[in-house]
Formats: sequence, structure tokens, C-alpha cells
Amino acid sequence: MSVETLHRPAHRDALVALERAFDRGDMVVVFGRCTVEYDGRASSSLGPGDRLLVLKPDGSALVHTDEKRTPVNWQPPGSEHHASVREGRLRVRSKRTTPDERLDVRFERIDQLSAFAVSERAELSLTGSEEDLRTRILDDPTLVEAGFEPLETERETMAGPVDVFGRDDEGRAVVVELKRRRVGPGAVRQLQGYVDAVGRETGDETVRGVLVAPSVTDRAAALLEENGFGFVALGPDGGRDADEASATGDSPES
Repeated sequence: MSVETLHRPAHRDALVALERAFDRGDMVVVFGRCTVEYDGRASSSLGPGDRLLVLKPDGSALVHTDEKRTPVNWQPPGSEHHASVREGRLRVRSKRTTPDERLDVRFERIDQLSAFAVSERAELSLTGSEEDLRTRILDDPTLVEAGFEPLETERETMAGPVDVFGRDDEGRAVVVELKRRRVGPGAVRQLQGYVDAVGRETGDETVRGVLVAPSVTDRAAALLEENGFGFVALGPDGGRDADEASATGDSPES
């Protein structure tokens, strides 16, 4: 993979490098002090700050700060990248027409610009899916709890499909929600919706809920306990996160 890198380039030099990179279809990374403006379905503006701009050959544009994992602004695939030097600043624009929107990043200082010729685009191979987790539980229902009997998968309810529906050793309905990674309160609220829906549709007020995931946040653990739901620390590959997992919720007998 060929790489072109410029350290503290003048704006004109950066412009030439960007135009070459766009022509080649390179992935571009620019770090420096800039402002960011978006205009389209809404409008937003960011004042001067040190930020990282990532420009992908599929048209994606991502603006990152030194906080959080999500960009503070972006453009989706299908946009077109352009660069120019105006009023003493390097302007990088990502624009698309459907819908009409544009993202302008104006650099007053460029610390580094790198262009990468990405020649290999391998297909993503996904392992450890929720389907893998469901298969493990169907093969060994005791992973949920002793005496658990799965009866249906993707059972339709007014709140959406239940991952696994079954009954415990006392004959009570059990709704099992599966997550392949560490989850927060949203997963518990989703489970609550399924439990309520099954209860309304069956007239059964004793429906239980069990969340299966590698681990949960502290807030999710508190919400599980508050609602009387069970938690099983289990991932698609069978791994349990001993440091983060918490066996929260009432016991099967309660």
C-alpha cells in the first residue's frame, strides 16, 4: 500500500496532494485546526478547533475530535469531495445532491495530511452473531437456567419478535432477549416491552424476562433488578466477562 504524507504543508501543497488523492481514489486523513459547517436538512457550525478529517473513496466524510468514538459531523457515502484554497485557508467540501447537503471543513493550519492507496477491499467476515448465541441456547437450554424449555424463536408480539420464548420448570412463560455485546438500559427497556406484550396477549401476569449478554452497564444492572428480570452473562462464543458481568435479577424460584 502506497502512502503519501505531508507534515505541516502549506495550503497550496496540501491542495495539490488532495487533488491527486481524489483522482487516485485514495483514503485521506487530515489533522489540523479548522472550522466545520454543515448545510442541508439542517444547519450546524463548529468554531475553530483541532480536529481529524477522514475522507473515504466511497464519498464518506468524518470529522472527529479528541472525544468519543462517533464523529461530530459527517457526510454519507455517495458524496463528492472537492478542495480549494480561499481567503488563506484550505477548504475541503463534501457534497451530495440527493438530498442537497454539503459539509465544509476550512483549515487555517494543517499539521498532517496522509493519503493511502487502499487496493484491497476484503468482505467483512462476521463471527459471534446473535444467531450464534441463539443456537448455543437452543442446543443447551440450561445455559439460561436449569429446567428452561425453549418453545419458539422470533415469536411475534405487538412489541416486535421475541428472540427465544419458552417456559421454566414451573411452567411460567419466559421471554429471553439476546445481545451479542455489552449493553445498557436500552436493552432492558426492550425486554420490558416484550414481557409486557406477551403478558397482555396471553393474559398471563407471571411472564418472566431474562437478558442474555456478555455483560451489562451498572445502570442496566440496576434496571434489571428493579424490574425483577434475570441476567445471564454469556456471549456468542461462550465467553463470560467476569470483570463486567453481573448475575443480576431474581432467582428462578422467586
